[in-house]
Amino acid sequence: MKTYQYKVKGIDYQVEIAEVEGNIAKVNVNGIPFEVELQKPINAAKHPQMNTPKVMAPKPVSTNPTPSSQSAAPVSSAPSAEAGFAVKSPLPGTITDVKVQVGQHVNAGDIVLTLEAMKMQNNIEAEVSGDITSITVKPGDTVMEGAVLVTIGK
Repeated sequence: MKTYQYKVKGIDYQVEIAEVEGNIAKVNVNGIPFEVELQKPINAAKHPQMNTPKVMAPKPVSTNPTPSSQSAAPVSSAPSAEAGFAVKSPLPGTITDVKVQVGQHVNAGDIVLTLEAMKMQNNIEAEVSGDITSITVKPGDTVMEGAVLVTIGK
């Protein structure tokens, strides 16, 4: 597996290329898996030192990714679909404050954390009422759009 470090508009990204088959590359960006369509197929067997592929459009592989130990270390166990409602990041950014704890009860509309994106602080609110069952981020973590931030059990 090849690993690359990138900085895009001041945000650090760790990109791991797990597998390339034809024109589809399976990559992890800050621990979040994506399938990336390449402009032309690469034969990985013929190119053991393959160059970084040109990305056309990333496609999330999982609707419930878990961060890797190199990016956001989970504060508690990774959420599953059965664990409750996943509060996801509406846009890429950096977590600046987590306002809840595992086990804490929240109501719909309560602020669960603050996400900085494009120099603006965004309050992320609970969309449902319930108890916090997991928190997958901590202040300073960089997240991608759609990343699970916290899970609320009903």
